[in-house]
Amino acid sequence: MKTTCFSLAAAGLALMVAGVALGQEPPNPKIDYKGFQALTKELEPIREQHRVSEDEFIRLAKEPGVLVLDARTLDKYEQIHVKGAKHLAFTDFTDEALAKVIPAKNTKILIYCNNNFDGEPQNFRSKAVRVSLNVQTFINLHAYGYTNVYELGPLLDVKTTKIPFEGKSVK
Repeated sequence: MKTTCFSLAAAGLALMVAGVALGQEPPNPKIDYKGFQALTKELEPIREQHRVSEDEFIRLAKEPGVLVLDARTLDKYEQIHVKGAKHLAFTDFTDEALAKVIPAKNTKILIYCNNNFDGEPQNFRSKAVRVSLNVQTFINLHAYGYTNVYELGPLLDVKTTKIPFEGKSVK
């Protein structure tokens, strides 16, 4: 009996390893890479239409009900962030956490990331271009049902941008 159980377990493991070797992901109902790829492709033209200039970002941020979201780590946010921005670290995105910061799914949300700002390397550390926080934040907010998201497009110098900042390191 033990030999049969062991043989079945070994056979199951061998089949699972073979599936991985053939390019199939091990089954996990909480991970959907193909769904992520499809969502990314679907959002590509929307994201391009929702990237805004410095002036447009400033104008939109002044509109009633608009929320500026900073998804960097809390320590970086506390040092410097766009004036009036709300904080929720990207790693903390869940339905519940997002609902506390952004209760209405139709809220107009402005996002920015490290890769939008130069001149403050300690608190706006550049990320690899292909995985900048803007891209991930935009896609994830949409995945959670927030579809009115706008992204700051240009690379700006912290010392010369018209966007106001606040935080511990701001003089």
